[in-house]
Amino acid sequence: MANPHRPSWWDWDLVVSAHAFERMAERDFSELDLRTMLDDAHRVERDIEPGRWVVEARLREWPWEIILEPDLAARRIIVVTAYPLD
Repeated sequence: MANPHRPSWWDWDLVVSAHAFERMAERDFSELDLRTMLDDAHRVERDIEPGRWVVEARLREWPWEIILEPDLAARRIIVVTAYPLD
């Protein structure tokens, strides 16, 4: 059953962009951390950049934002980047 607080594409396959992959080492998070944050996300809303979404989550008790871009044609979600909030 779909979660009414998540967009309809929320359960599509996840693809980590090259940019986000590079940031993983820099920002000390893994793909597993990323997937866990998305599973536990507490807010999902449209970004100011058209076609993108901002997800608010937590990792190691710290607030993070994850930027997603659904690829409607391929029915997949591209992780653009993820970063801890100061």
